[in-house]
Amino acid sequence: MQLEQYYVCFERGLSPRICDDIISYSKQLKEQVGMTFGYDPDNMTPNEKKKLEKKRNSNVVWMDPKWIYREIQPFVHEANASAGWNYQWDWSEACQFTKYEGSKKQHYDWHTDCNTRPNEQGRIRKLSITISLVEGTEYEGGNFQINLNTPEKDNIKTIKQARLKGSVTVFPSFVWHRVTPVTSGTRCSLVNWNQGRPFV
Repeated sequence: MQLEQYYVCFERGLSPRICDDIISYSKQLKEQVGMTFGYDPDNMTPNEKKKLEKKRNSNVVWMDPKWIYREIQPFVHEANASAGWNYQWDWSEACQFTKYEGSKKQHYDWHTDCNTRPNEQGRIRKLSITISLVEGTEYEGGNFQINLNTPEKDNIKTIKQARLKGSVTVFPSFVWHRVTPVTSGTRCSLVNWNQGRPFV
């Protein structure tokens, strides 16, 4: 799908206090290994685990308190309108707090967030949102990048503002993106996906 605008970034959109509250809340919940489509966390062979870690290596916490949605959903609405996407959406999934540790060179290689077929509710992912919860000076590497084409035809854009604490980046879920390896420090972010009826 051709786009005139591939993302909208709200520089320091969330306050430092809200970012810190999200990090504190994550510590009360169970941390698990970040997965991708097609992997069963309870039934992976060593080879599958190695293959997963090559694609994605991070730790996540799932959370869905209403106060977080009240903070982040206005950005989805505003970006959807200002970029001219105007996608219909009516459901937000659980939020994913993601931690990338430099000591483990954690990363998430090129991928899209969209599901290929509608889910049981007849929805697909349409708008993704990622929020930086720490300052980019606290870690090295860990750049958020999008590809304006596909990984096979590189046209890579590093979103520098996305390294600032509280910055909120919204983009269509079918856009290719990645987080480059964190080489030192710890990168913390919050990710969410917003669903609606399939595109006609």
